[in-house]
Amino acid sequence: MIGKALLHLLLLFLLSPLLLGVIGKTKALFAGRWGAPLLQPYFDLWKLMRKGMVLSETTTWVFLAGPLIGFAVPPLAALFIPFGALTAPVSFTGDLILFVYLFGLSRFFTASAALDTGSSFEGMGAAREVTFSCLAEPTLLFVLIVLARLAGDLSLDAMLGPSLQPAWHQAGAALGLALVSLFVVLLVENSRIPFDDPNTHLELTMIHEVMVLDHSGPAFGLILYGAAMKLFVLGAVLMRMALPMTYPSPWLNLLVFVAGMLALAVVIGVVESIMARLRLIRIPQVLVGTTLLSAFAMVLLLR
Repeated sequence: MIGKALLHLLLLFLLSPLLLGVIGKTKALFAGRWGAPLLQPYFDLWKLMRKGMVLSETTTWVFLAGPLIGFAVPPLAALFIPFGALTAPVSFTGDLILFVYLFGLSRFFTASAALDTGSSFEGMGAAREVTFSCLAEPTLLFVLIVLARLAGDLSLDAMLGPSLQPAWHQAGAALGLALVSLFVVLLVENSRIPFDDPNTHLELTMIHEVMVLDHSGPAFGLILYGAAMKLFVLGAVLMRMALPMTYPSPWLNLLVFVAGMLALAVVIGVVESIMARLRLIRIPQVLVGTTLLSAFAMVLLLR
């Protein structure tokens, strides 16, 4: 179990910033530019870790706890899910609930850190972030219920295990709807276009980025690293659903998983290149529609 945990964490820490580099490169190519290097997120993190921090006199320990919790949660959540055919290091019945609410814990402390600054702009971003997450959370739970129903088990390792491949032949329509719903959740939870623009500089249109305006140096680096790992963890669940096959060679399984994650980053980059950001009043409508879509996937299994 220790070896599996170390391999999980090694993949998470090493590959998660690369996904951001692939997304940025894809968007640059669509715009007709060469763009930043694929390893630019690593350079940015290294630069931030060597800088100093500026702390407001109005902030408390909550302001520093936000980045730390946001950085610590994704590695913990990663231990409960398989990376491709690589089984999860930690598994128990009902761990899907802990998986969902670990990210809820991270979101709570990130929003609390934003409110701790006393900034009206950061409070506005925190309110938007929490609202959208509340609307996206039922979709994620419905998707996990669909997987639990198919696997006959309440642990993520079994739900995303070998039983997933034959499930596509038995309930392909339900899994397809769940897969689309989970992709929407992935975009919302990671503040990607069309729900948020991670590169915007307009404070009134920011959602996630406005919450971290007062963070700097290593604290801001932890926030960026934690966001990259969150994208990797949720992406790993999505790719396991899309590519449930298992091969005899462990190296081939690992290669398929890494290739699938890079392909997912390309897809996200394509989506962000061909779509505009939605108006704020449209986002709740889309999220409610996604919840209904995932609920319909569950109904298909219970009929």
